[in-house]
Amino acid sequence: QLQLIESGGGLVQAGGSLRLSCAVSGRTGSSYGIGWFRQAQGKEREFVSTINWSDAGTLYASSVKGRFTISSDDAKNTVYLQMNSLKPEDTAVYYCAARSGFILSSPASYNIWGLGTRVTVSS
Repeated sequence: QLQLIESGGGLVQAGGSLRLSCAVSGRTGSSYGIGWFRQAQGKEREFVSTINWSDAGTLYASSVKGRFTISSDDAKNTVYLQMNSLKPEDTAVYYCAARSGFILSSPASYNIWGLGTRVTVSS
């Protein structure tokens, strides 16, 4: 059974950068999609980005494309989300999630979730 632990959140000024980490334990094989999602206060959880662990294929939400970069480190069993040019509207709790098979953007397609890490972007 996979377990996911997020870290790296914090408070940053608009225009700044943060790197989130998702430590993955219990992984067997590489046929997983690991996604990043976020949920702002009072809003639904939304897709941010996802990566296919086996072929490094990626997807991004249009709102973060060009600013965020997802990557994986097989040796460290960690997926990263590099967030640049942060905006106040990026403020949310960020979650990583896993699913078996190919990558999808729907949160409902992911069945294993971490507890989240909070990102606050001040204006």
